[in-house]
Amino acid sequence: MAETMKAIVGGHVIDPATGTDGPASVLIQGDRIIALGDVPLPDGAEIIDAAGCVVAPGLIDVHVHLRVPGFEHKETIESGTAAAAAGGFTTVFCMPNTKPALDSVETLRALNMATAARGLVRVRPIATITRGRAGEDPVDFAALAAEGAVGFSDDGDTTADSAIMRLALEASRDLGLPVMVHCEDKALARGAMHEGAVSRRLGVPGIPSEAEEIIIARDIMLARLTGGWLHVCHVSIGRGAALVRAAKTEGVNVTAEVMPHHLVMTDEWVGGDRTLVNTIEPAGAPCLPGDPDTKVNPPLRPESDAVALLRALQEGVLDLVSTDHAPHAHHEKHGLPYEKAAFGLSGSEFAVPTMLALVRAGHITLPEVILRLSTIPAKLWRLDAGTLAPGSLADITIIDPNQRWVVSPDSLKSLSKNTPLMGMTMTGKVKMTLVGGEERYRD
Repeated sequence: MAETMKAIVGGHVIDPATGTDGPASVLIQGDRIIALGDVPLPDGAEIIDAAGCVVAPGLIDVHVHLRVPGFEHKETIESGTAAAAAGGFTTVFCMPNTKPALDSVETLRALNMATAARGLVRVRPIATITRGRAGEDPVDFAALAAEGAVGFSDDGDTTADSAIMRLALEASRDLGLPVMVHCEDKALARGAMHEGAVSRRLGVPGIPSEAEEIIIARDIMLARLTGGWLHVCHVSIGRGAALVRAAKTEGVNVTAEVMPHHLVMTDEWVGGDRTLVNTIEPAGAPCLPGDPDTKVNPPLRPESDAVALLRALQEGVLDLVSTDHAPHAHHEKHGLPYEKAAFGLSGSEFAVPTMLALVRAGHITLPEVILRLSTIPAKLWRLDAGTLAPGSLADITIIDPNQRWVVSPDSLKSLSKNTPLMGMTMTGKVKMTLVGGEERYRD
């Protein structure tokens, strides 16, 4: 029996990989795209009307926390992948700070089986650098790569031992997979928010920018020494971006990501001012100082850093955008002193409206957003994704760039609702997400 064809019609197709930026139709058969452009629609095809919407390759998030195994009270495979699909993501890479940590072939194999059976989107695991993320005993990098690991990270902690980091980067060079580093000098990073004028005003212990800068510099040196692929996670400071820029100029194999919240939010949000910098969006209603949902690691920085990060993204110094989706249960964030609340905020469902706010402000184009959220991560990790070219997998995101919606607990698919955007009106909404031609989200 012939597979039913689907045709996405009436939309504005943006696919940087094929250079498409205009009205076009996308024809799907089974799990593959079979035609793109001004194509005749076959009789009996299922029509998906994308009028007024942007049709793009499925988005790819290389930095999420699914919390599985071990922390299902924060997020589950079902809820985490539902949040990803609602955010337009068709592939996510999950971080290994779980219980047990993703440090063995057996743990990776069990997770891969579970996400294949129950996940709504494609899930690729990131393995640890050290066993138990304890920073002492390196994992079997080759065995974990063979089991499907897409990188290695002790995210949540920096691997303090430089000799182990050297070993990991040497393995990275041989395996063609990145070491994805959380850059933070723990001895300096004992606070709860960025160290600066706002932290002093609030009396909250601060985390200096230097805690991030020191480790970025060290790991770049080790990448230069080994020739390994260093991927710097969640760059939050302008000086960090400058170090990446200099390393790239020197020929070091380094890539880097930035999170939407570090582009539009500042440490003033901890003080209660919900102004989205680098945008022309209206500010949210002020909140009481010390909203625990503003506590994230690395912390929200001053506006000067957000401006510098945006410039680095525009220049391609920061290669891609990912979310660091970090769900927590309500009791882990609320009802506690700010210093005791868990670090992290939900991100999967806010990347699209946040990046569209930068588009409306004229800082970046929509094709550039798709490039950073889909095309480049697919190219870096050599995925069968990131394009709508005929023959490619039908992983597709349809976005209404003008739809307004209010962030509320009921509007979110994530099990956790830890976002400082709660109650604010966002513009830009994912309308449909297809994974392998199958609908996985519809608004």
